Amino acid sequence: MTEAKPKKMMKMSTRENLAGWAFISLNFIGYLAFKLIPLILAGVLSFSKWNMTTSLSTMTFVGFDNFVKMFKDSFFRTSFTNTILYAVVMVPVAIFLSLIFAVILDRYVFGKGLLRLAFYLPNISSMVAVSVIWMILFLPSYGPINMFLQSIGVANPPKWIYGKDTSLMSIMLVGIWQRLGYNIIIILAGLQGISQTLYEAAEIDGANGIQKFWYITIPSLRDTMFFLIMMSFISSFQVFTPVQVMTKGGPGKSSYVLVYYIYSKAFEGNELGYASAMAWALFFLVFIFSMGRMIFQRRKAE
Repeated sequence: MTEAKPKKMMKMSTRENLAGWAFISLNFIGYLAFKLIPLILAGVLSFSKWNMTTSLSTMTFVGFDNFVKMFKDSFFRTSFTNTILYAVVMVPVAIFLSLIFAVILDRYVFGKGLLRLAFYLPNISSMVAVSVIWMILFLPSYGPINMFLQSIGVANPPKWIYGKDTSLMSIMLVGIWQRLGYNIIIILAGLQGISQTLYEAAEIDGANGIQKFWYITIPSLRDTMFFLIMMSFISSFQVFTPVQVMTKGGPGKSSYVLVYYIYSKAFEGNELGYASAMAWALFFLVFIFSMGRMIFQRRKAE
């Protein structure tokens, strides 16, 4: 009896282990097939020159030539600059507006659940469909936005995605609009974690609404805001769909961003090696921000 029980327990433990491995195997296979293996292949391709329309036997090793070429490529510099500009403008504006809307929703608005859903819908909507709708809104002559501007006396409204000076700004507006909902939900969760006794104590001391916002709300949301800033920057570095659907990088190269340039070189120019090198450059850019977030969280835990 005593020997049978350990054997039975060992069999049950083995079955549980096998069941656990079976559950995680699908995710692991997906990770290998769609993340790890492509990442390794991109690393190999970044040191080679290969036209993807030909056989693998035509692949030639070129060392660091692709990485050197990036610094000499004016289109890469333009795409990189536009990507940084998009992130630097879009992220602070989106977070600031999200903070204002979240505070208003948390304190001064009834029916928060329905409004939270309304704000969050753009974040889960198809970005292709959203981009098509914004293309219609941005039409210079018959678009609803310019028709409204003309109705209030603006004689020469912007050309939006059809103008060199405004195309990237138009992509930023779409990014801000699409990002608001996610930011608001996260900030609302942070606001609900702030103790009301802090606000009550501030009121007793005679603090007004602005002072409570500046000295209680903002410091209490420090970790939440840092998380949103890091995640927003990482997401903004990978902007692609609005550019692909709305502008194709134009007019000229005014709205070229890094991911779109990688796409155009890989699948339109068939320069897979050079595109892989640029993809690794983007990977390191995202990696730096990811490491910054991890270091901050580690210091906070300590």
